[in-house]
Amino acid sequence: MDDFKDFIKKVYKKSGLDLAQYKEPQMKRRLTSLYLKHGHKNFNEFFDAIDKDRKLYDEFLDRMTINVSEFYRNSNRWSILQEKILPNIIKTNSRPKVWSAACSTGEEPYTLAIILSELLPTSSVNVTATDIDESAISRAKNGVYVKRSLQEVPDQIVKKYFRETEQGYAISDDIKKRVTFKKHNLLADRFDTGYDLIVCRNVMIYFTDEAKDELYRKFSNSLRSGGVLFVGSTEQIFNPQSYNLKALDTFFYEKL
Repeated sequence: MDDFKDFIKKVYKKSGLDLAQYKEPQMKRRLTSLYLKHGHKNFNEFFDAIDKDRKLYDEFLDRMTINVSEFYRNSNRWSILQEKILPNIIKTNSRPKVWSAACSTGEEPYTLAIILSELLPTSSVNVTATDIDESAISRAKNGVYVKRSLQEVPDQIVKKYFRETEQGYAISDDIKKRVTFKKHNLLADRFDTGYDLIVCRNVMIYFTDEAKDELYRKFSNSLRSGGVLFVGSTEQIFNPQSYNLKALDTFFYEKL
């Protein structure tokens, strides 16, 4: 058996992370560079190492789950969300149910909580944020970010919702309290239902077409009628009707 396929099986047994649903060439390249960096010769040797070394295992999960994020990433799309999409949602539900899926280190769900707080009383804002990577979730809960992560954030928003510390820019406690972080495996775990808004951006591009198809179906089933799915800038859905969705705006899809 090819040692990568053997590695996939062992990782699935250990973590529940199904690497077979990721595009193989990209994953192989990313993981080969990681095991070479640590002086390992092949995937079998690398698995033995991550099985024994928690720090290396966390680094492996970080590499797999692509923790690259920033606040207001592709800011024009967040403007559409704030000015057009959310006002319509709030007309029907003044306490919208919101999910940031594959939330990485927290920039996206905190952006959502900030935008919602600009439209609603902060006490009405609740965002569920999930990721498979526990170290990313831990960093998200800490809520402190380097200046580069805030490069697209309007100055008045930085002043209102962040404070500068020795460690970096800390998100305000008011916003922190509005976001609940949980571990969740998109490919294996059940999805909650009745969401007004689901945000899942810049993660689907790493999955196979079959995995993407399954996830879009699950996201659609998790939305209430009239709820909205917001995807990343390289993840346009070309056949939304097959998932009981319709295009609202670029990268926004409404549940029929």
